[in-house]
Parts: sequence; structure tokens; C-alpha cells
Amino acid sequence: MEEHLAIAKSAGAELLPHGLRISGWQIQSNKHPILQSHAREQWEKKIDTAHLPEMVFGESWLDLIHEETGIRIHFNAFDALLGWKEEALPPVEVPAAAQWKFRSKPSQQVILDYDYTFTTPYAGSEVLEPSRTQVEMEVTPKETNQTLRWVECEDCINLVALQSKDPILFYDEVVLYEDELADNGVSLLTVKIRVMPTCWFLLLRFWRGFPSDSSAYGDPNLIAERLQITWKVNEKLSY
Repeated sequence: MEEHLAIAKSAGAELLPHGLRISGWQIQSNKHPILQSHAREQWEKKIDTAHLPEMVFGESWLDLIHEETGIRIHFNAFDALLGWKEEALPPVEVPAAAQWKFRSKPSQQVILDYDYTFTTPYAGSEVLEPSRTQVEMEVTPKETNQTLRWVECEDCINLVALQSKDPILFYDEVVLYEDELADNGVSLLTVKIRVMPTCWFLLLRFWRGFPSDSSAYGDPNLIAERLQITWKVNEKLSY
């Protein structure tokens, strides 16, 4: 612990209760147990659905705030499931589906007319909060006509920088939700963060695996190189 504190201090970082502050960024994460029945019912009403993943870590989150600009990037299960609901993808047709049509309500026939894999286009929740300067001047982003938007670009992630031997000042992996699809596969949404003295790297990944290889389907890292890229886009956050 003392060694970690010394490394963080030498990099100009300040440890926070759930993360750290470095180079004008506050980076924090928090992990909690899955939602209990009462909270699940509230989520179902708000999202307007009778279906949620088996394990929803509703109070778990990852948060990044750029203090100078007020840019806040937040990752949470609720917004991700809102994205799933709005996407309204058709159900995936798999042979096993017929075997677990009754899993939600054994006393009633359940029609799988929704995407039970919970596939989401969610890429994070970004907002523009008052920056330090705006607070001092008592103005808000609305008054300055500042808005956040993602725009396509040619820039790519600097993989060389990621492969450097810089010390990792902070690392965490937060599971947002998971469903084992009645032992017929897995749907998993996770977000990982790695903070180094010169940069931070974040990976939000939705994974849908099928247990053709029971030793590998639960670990996307084991088969990621075998998958063909069907769509790729580079974007940057602008305001």
C-alpha cells in the first residue's frame, strides 16, 4: 500500500475514496451487489419492461470527470438497459430457446418477443457539468451554448502508449449486468479502466457467448481474435 501511494504521488496523482485524481481528471468506480426484488420492480416500471437480466448491478458504476471542462463520462446499468429497450432488437432464434420459454413465469406461457440477450448499443453516458471556471463566474453550460457530441474521426487509439511499461496507478472492472440465458450461453456487460501516469484506457464490452466450448465461452478474451469485425467506427467527444 505504501509503495502504491509513493508511485501515485510521484506521478502527481491524489488518491480518492474510490479512485484517484490525476492530470485534471477525477476517476472513480464503485461496485455493489445485484438489485433486490423491490429495486428491480422500480427499474421495470421506469424502463417499461417486464424483463431484466438475471443479475443487474444497479448501484455499480464508473465515473470520469474532467474538472477544467466539466465533461463527465459515466457508465451504469440503467442507461445501458434503456439503450437495450430503445433498440428493440428481435429475439435471437436458437434451438435452446424453446426449452426455456417458461423460465420467467412457470405457470404461464412466455412468448419470447423481446431480445432476451439484452444486447445494447450503449457506449456510456456523457454530460457537461459546470466547470471550475463556470462555477467561479456563476454560469452554466446552457448559458454558454456548450453541448457534447460524438463525431467521427480518423484518430485511433495509441496502442504503443498502451503497451508501454508505465505503472498502473488504478485498475478496476465493473460488471453492469449479466444473464446466463438459462445455462445456454452468457450475456455480459462490463466496463474496465486502467490509469497510467500519461493516459487512461477504458474498455466497455458487451459479450454474448454460446457454450459450444464450455471452457472458453465465458471469457471473451479467449476467442476475440477469432471473431470477424463486421463494423468499426472511430469517434471523439467534442463540445
